[in-house]
Amino acid sequence: VLYPKRTKFRKYQKGRCKGCRADGTQLGFGKYGTKSCEAGRISYQAIEAARRAISRKFRRNGQVWVRVLADIPITGKPTEVRMGKGKGNPTGWIARVVEGQISFEMDGVSLSNAQQAATLAAHKLCLSTKFVQWS
Repeated sequence: VLYPKRTKFRKYQKGRCKGCRADGTQLGFGKYGTKSCEAGRISYQAIEAARRAISRKFRRNGQVWVRVLADIPITGKPTEVRMGKGKGNPTGWIARVVEGQISFEMDGVSLSNAQQAATLAAHKLCLSTKFVQWS
């Protein structure tokens, strides 16, 4: 799993995931892809699980590009700790995804195989996605 080696700040604020983005909404590497239908946050575990589901479906044929990077640290306090006493320690990473952003791209496989892989990957993500094809 790829983590950022260094971030500008150790702890981030939550922020809001809304709006649209002009970049990252078109296929740039493969013929097929998955596009998010809503804005939200995806954990690094969900991204890796979706990537594994796609590559297992392809049986090492074809190529997969991951277009989202979990680069924002998420903090959490230990269990049974009282309120206050500052923010918790970083526990994981998330990626902010906006509506229309391409998450995964695929190439080198048939259309039906890519659609099935995209469905498997969509089950791993907490956002609704749709299958897109290069035209």
